[in-house]
Amino acid sequence: MNSATSPQVSNLTLHEGYFSRRNMLDWVFAILVLAGGLFAFMRYNAAMDVYEQGILLATLPCTVALCWFWRPLQALMVVAAGLSLLAINAYQGNLANAETVFWLKYFLSSQSAILWMSMLIFMSTIFYWIGMFASTQGDAMSLVASRLLWVAVVMALVGTLVRWYESYLLGADVGHIPVSNLYEVFVLFCWLTAAFYLYFEMHYKTRALGAFVMLVVSAAVGFLLWYTLVRGAHEITPLVPALKSWWMKLHVPANFIGYGTFALAAMVAFAYLIKSQAGETRWYKLAPLWLLGIVLCFEPVVFRKSAVLGMSDYWAVYFGLSALAVAGILLGRRRLAARLPAFEILDDLMYKSIAVGFAFFTIATVLGALWAAEAWGGYWSWDPKETWALIVWLNYAAWLHMRLMKGLRGTVAAWWALSGLAVTTFAFIGVNMFLSGLHSYGTL
Repeated sequence: MNSATSPQVSNLTLHEGYFSRRNMLDWVFAILVLAGGLFAFMRYNAAMDVYEQGILLATLPCTVALCWFWRPLQALMVVAAGLSLLAINAYQGNLANAETVFWLKYFLSSQSAILWMSMLIFMSTIFYWIGMFASTQGDAMSLVASRLLWVAVVMALVGTLVRWYESYLLGADVGHIPVSNLYEVFVLFCWLTAAFYLYFEMHYKTRALGAFVMLVVSAAVGFLLWYTLVRGAHEITPLVPALKSWWMKLHVPANFIGYGTFALAAMVAFAYLIKSQAGETRWYKLAPLWLLGIVLCFEPVVFRKSAVLGMSDYWAVYFGLSALAVAGILLGRRRLAARLPAFEILDDLMYKSIAVGFAFFTIATVLGALWAAEAWGGYWSWDPKETWALIVWLNYAAWLHMRLMKGLRGTVAAWWALSGLAVTTFAFIGVNMFLSGLHSYGTL
């Protein structure tokens, strides 16, 4: 070999192949997923149409690839699947066992698991905030918060999977994937947003943003509990005819990946603005804090008993906690700013969250148009939900265009992402509250 070229050759490195990077646990997990999926296919394929069979088979390699990409998901899915199977076995085909079997009544029935999810999310939020303000042991408190959030996601998945099984115990014509009404999609929103945050937490090696992101998740849990207590929304009901479609299994989860990541980006944007205005003393310059106060206090105003009777005790407590949170952030903004990661990390996380959300929201919109063509005979009808979905899509398309083409950065990008939460929230729940149309399946 020519000595003149040998240094260049010695500097060459060969990249490992995709499969050669897999360890033994990766392959064991893949075998478990494929075996479980094939068992389900062989046992239940007669009850599925060809599209549902295709979805099941396509889910298997997608699940394996996703869990190979982020390995903590392997343990999450194994634990959630194990607890769900334990619950299914405890039912013994009888829904009444939910009130007589100890583990079902207090832990593993769908409603119990979702209530555990709610409590753990609240606890996680508290520990994240303790970690932000604690002068000592702050990192330990944030670690506890992160672990609690992992358990909350597990319980949310168990609740979702067991609810799916419970719907079939009510009757074959009642059974459906639990993403069909406001109660079910709020559970979906909570654990999807939490899971995406946990990925970014591990990727960027910082837990400081958990305190901010968990505010919006806790607000969602607050609505979920009210919706359960006041409206009895946790009851499983049959699907309306238009929702009896395999399209729902694809359209709704894709939609809520978008909603969840948009909400995550908004709270990161809020943290960015707090950090950028940490030294500000003029009250009118602290607009992000006042905006947060308005948003957090919006729920009690909307869901009060009436304009005459005012708020219920539940929403009065919620209002007080929201005001306390805003006051705490206002008074401790300098300390919070010091704990937050660098502006570059916040900006990058905001961008990646919106990019992921936009991709899935685009897929959901296309799937929704195809579903509408099958159900109602037209791809687009300018229904209020469709119109506001288009507004959300255009908002984030413009944000990404300005980012990629014009180099949008800094406070302008953060304000835009934060205000996008208001648009997304109205498309998510505001349309159900104030407007009517073909999508009025989760009215309040």
